[in-house]
Amino acid sequence: YDGNSDLHVGITNRKGVVYHYNQEGIHRSETGWEQCISIPLVQPDMLGLLQQWDQLLEEFSVGEAWLPHRYEEQEHNCFTFALGFINSILAAQGKEQMSKSEFTEKFVIPQTRKASKYITLHQQLTANEFYIVPLPEEEK
Repeated sequence: YDGNSDLHVGITNRKGVVYHYNQEGIHRSETGWEQCISIPLVQPDMLGLLQQWDQLLEEFSVGEAWLPHRYEEQEHNCFTFALGFINSILAAQGKEQMSKSEFTEKFVIPQTRKASKYITLHQQLTANEFYIVPLPEEEK
């Protein structure tokens, strides 16, 4: 990733299937997200929510708002889908919903900054002909 293009966003169920939205509608993908940045949304102590997560995600994703013809690249896209689901969870818990900017500042930017540091390090090591090898088992 070079930092100049848009990122695609999705929400996973508890089995790791990624629900994501684009101009073709909702997709459920088991592969293709191996190099993603994962942003944890649910705290470990929220067992009740975790137990309902998959059902809530499936119910949200079949809503009419996510039909293919409703997709609009700037205003009704994958980020809108993810944030809409998060806000539906917050509303069900009686919590205040988040704006796009608030969610981006609180969750997305901190994780992408970390990823950017690793990507930059990798690019520098590669560009300067360094490489990393695993330690032999006895040195670990």
